[in-house]
Amino acid sequence: MKKVILGSRGSRLALRQTETVREGLVSAFPGLQTDIVIIHTQGDKILDVPLAKVGGKGLFVKEIEDALLDGRCDIAVHSLKDVPAELPQGLMLAACLVREVPFDALVSERVGSLAELPQGAQVGTSSLRRSCQLGALRPDLRMPSLRGNVETRLRKLASEGLDAIVLAAAGLRRLGMGHRITALLEPPEFVPAVGQGIVVVECRESDREIRHFLSALEDGPTRIAMRAERAFLATMGGGCQVPLGAYAFLEGEALKMIGMVGRPDGSLILKKEREGTVHSPEVLGRSLAESLLEAGGRRILDDLLA
Repeated sequence: MKKVILGSRGSRLALRQTETVREGLVSAFPGLQTDIVIIHTQGDKILDVPLAKVGGKGLFVKEIEDALLDGRCDIAVHSLKDVPAELPQGLMLAACLVREVPFDALVSERVGSLAELPQGAQVGTSSLRRSCQLGALRPDLRMPSLRGNVETRLRKLASEGLDAIVLAAAGLRRLGMGHRITALLEPPEFVPAVGQGIVVVECRESDREIRHFLSALEDGPTRIAMRAERAFLATMGGGCQVPLGAYAFLEGEALKMIGMVGRPDGSLILKKEREGTVHSPEVLGRSLAESLLEAGGRRILDDLLA
């Protein structure tokens, strides 16, 4: 049996997610030899500029995908929200792990909720989607840019005198820091990023043995939600430069979904909800995106991307 090389970013969270994948593979295939290689991405290197200004798609995945394509690794482990709607030719998302809590989390040492933040409070975030929705709910807030890994952002909460920061709840929970969550920010008031809370494993389409290994990690309900959300993303276009979010979830045979797009300052925010079936998640994602575009989303995107 061949040794499987897993490609990962170097942050503690990325390595924890990659270790989860490695543990799953070894559990399903005892005796499987594995190794983890750390690959530094552009997004890891540029830490002093807000994500929206760095530009481009795939800031946290391109270098790992390059390593997949040239054979330096066999699989790549990603947070789905970092993966662009279109994959490079020859690559595929072969496994979706069970979704963690998909919502954003308010972290504060001073208050217990968003509503309790004082007038003009400082809330750190690096995400246009988060700042847009925060601005819509609390126009008085100041939102300094906050980049870096989870640990860095938590340190800055104290060192930079911030009243609160907003992070993905999934990352905190995976790092054993769920106790740091002050409050979850949930739909419909706060829509998460496409794919938030989902870890995916990418590989070469032609590598049948690796695809067989990865099939043991697949979670069907998560795959359905992923398909709907990525169809939404592909139809909307945009990326880190656009305040955009979507969340799909199953209720029995029904697949429900909410999507949002807005102006960065939160002065205009559009949200729509739709329901479809588990048998056609892409149809639901596309129709939700089209309804948002027709309701004024296209004008927002045109203005932002002009």
